Amino acid sequence: MQPSLPSDLQSLDSELAAVESDARSLVEGLDERLGGWRAAAGSWSVAECLDHLAIANRLYLAAMRRAASAAPERLRRREARPGLVGSWFVWTLEPPVKRILKLPAPRSIRPHTAPPLAETFTAFLAAHHDAVAFLRDYATLDLAGIRFVNPFIRGVRFSLATGLHVIASHERRHLWQAWRVRRAAEQSSVAAPA
Repeated sequence: MQPSLPSDLQSLDSELAAVESDARSLVEGLDERLGGWRAAAGSWSVAECLDHLAIANRLYLAAMRRAASAAPERLRRREARPGLVGSWFVWTLEPPVKRILKLPAPRSIRPHTAPPLAETFTAFLAAHHDAVAFLRDYATLDLAGIRFVNPFIRGVRFSLATGLHVIASHERRHLWQAWRVRRAAEQSSVAAPA
């Protein structure tokens, strides 16, 4: 965390640090076999959850960077908080998954099939660190006032502040999912005959 960040961005920076810590705990001691285990056909493994996050973060941040680069003169005027619609959208992503709001991932951010755990974790960390760098690099901008085109929902524009909160909640959602998969994989491994 950077002490020079305003308190709202320090809070978001801390949330992202907690996500990284959770991800590191998730993969600690997890081998490739369990990292690629799926509960059922069509479900995602731990590695696929991480791959999905890495892909989604890269595409989301690319759209956010374009908007931030085009508006460097719009200096910070208010806290980097989502508006009413943005807050609702962020809430829908928070774990646990809300079954009535569960939608399939857009094709552009679906994970690769059976990606290696070590590679996907490295890719996730790189994309996650890019989100942290974005927050710090653009901390002086009016993140709540600059909008970007959401790359996954046609016609929707969010503030950069909403985008940062979406990244944090989306990461928490899929780490929650990955933890459930890891626990099921470990129970399945224990129950399986040797």
